[in-house]
Amino acid sequence: MKYFKVTLFLLFIFFSFNTGAQTFKKFDKGSYLSKQDSIYYRILFPEQFDPTQKYPVIFVLHGRGESGSDNEKQLTHGAKLFLKPAIRSKFPAIVIFPQCPEDSYWSNVKITADSAGKRRFDFQTGGKPTRAMHALLGMIDNILEKPYINKEKVFIGGLSMGGMGTYEVLRRKPRTFASAFAICGGDTTANVRKYKNVPLWIFHGGEDDVVNPKFSINIANQLKILGKEVKFNYYPEANHNSWDAAFAEPDLIPWLMSHDLHDKKTFFSSLLFWK
Repeated sequence: MKYFKVTLFLLFIFFSFNTGAQTFKKFDKGSYLSKQDSIYYRILFPEQFDPTQKYPVIFVLHGRGESGSDNEKQLTHGAKLFLKPAIRSKFPAIVIFPQCPEDSYWSNVKITADSAGKRRFDFQTGGKPTRAMHALLGMIDNILEKPYINKEKVFIGGLSMGGMGTYEVLRRKPRTFASAFAICGGDTTANVRKYKNVPLWIFHGGEDDVVNPKFSINIANQLKILGKEVKFNYYPEANHNSWDAAFAEPDLIPWLMSHDLHDKKTFFSSLLFWK
């Protein structure tokens, strides 16, 4: 009986892994290699993709647990949302999940731990990007050069480390993205002014014991101070995993893709006019 149970368990693991691999088979494998930069990603093209047309593009940044070099784990959270037939038919877009190497980090943040192992995040206001972030920025630029990309509708979002990376990408490229989302991420409020004009949907769990929800609360409050509309989902009973609830929000993709850069370009042009 013992060996029978072990065999069943191994079969369950095998079929679960195989099913997951089959589920994500529609995400093609890609890579960006340029001098010292290298980053691997998975990319989902719209059904009946036509290279003569222009499509929105969504970049999704994973959390620390999905780092690596297998070009697979980064699809663990969120990828299934973009495979739903309703999403694919109503919101045809190119969806890209890059993978951060294990020896790097999306965000330029100093991480320390106290005697109890609780992590402290000190987000930087400047400085050079990490190796992973530098490669990611190069990859984004490379993708946006493709003739089938609608540059008016470029979006980004992420969870945990990817939420932190989302804020950093926004401050480094504030005129690139039409809107963004950040799940259980963080940043220093000193950076918020740099991406204040990007419509942002923030998510965080009230019981998060990995990334303190105060980071998201402070960012939302700072946006209010700057006179910006804040979209903030606070899940009082959720711990660090607030991404399941966030990706289950029915309005997430419709809201994200309802934006374009036209209004932002008008805003920036008016600033140049008044200088």
